Amino acid sequence: MTDPIAPAPEAAPETAIAPETRLPELEARLAEAEARAARLNEDFLRAKAETENTRRRAAEDVARAHRYGIESFASSLLAVRDSLEAALAVPAPTVESLRQGVEITCKQLATAFEKAALSPVDPLGAKFDPHRHQALSQVESDQEPNTVVAVVQKGYLLNDRVIRPALVMVAREKAAPAAEAPPSA
Repeated sequence: MTDPIAPAPEAAPETAIAPETRLPELEARLAEAEARAARLNEDFLRAKAETENTRRRAAEDVARAHRYGIESFASSLLAVRDSLEAALAVPAPTVESLRQGVEITCKQLATAFEKAALSPVDPLGAKFDPHRHQALSQVESDQEPNTVVAVVQKGYLLNDRVIRPALVMVAREKAAPAAEAPPSA
C-alpha cells in the first residue's frame, strides 16, 4: 500500500549528459563570465577615473573663479586709476580742469559699477527698509513716519544683494506741542 501523502519518486531524466561532454561547456561559460567580469571591472575603473577627473576639474574651475572672478571689474577700474594719475600729473591744474577731470572719472567709475551690476541705493523719500537701510537716527518731520528724510551715505547692491546698507535718517511724528502753563497769580 502506498502512502497518499508521500511524494512520487522522481523520474530519471530521459537523456543524461555524460560529465565529460558537459565539462567543456561549463569551462566555456566560466571563461565567458570571467571575460565579462573583467570588461565590467575595466569599465567601472574608467568611469571612476573619469568621475574623479571631472570632480578635480570642477574644483579647479571653482578655485579659478574665486581667484579671477573680479577680473572684468578690475579691468574697468584701471581706466579710473589712469584718469586719476593723469589729473595728478598736470603741473598747474586749475579748479575748473580738476572739476572736469573728477566728473569724467566719476562717470568712468559709474560705468565700471554698472558693468559689474553694482548699483547705488539712494532711498530719499522712500519707506525705511531695514534690509537695505541702516537708520542712524529719527528726526521729527512732516513726512509720514518711517520715511527716509535724509541720506547720510548711499548704500550699494551687487545683483540685488546688499553690499553696504544706506545710512539714513528716518521721520518720526512730531511731538505734540507742550500745553501752556496757566498764568501765575
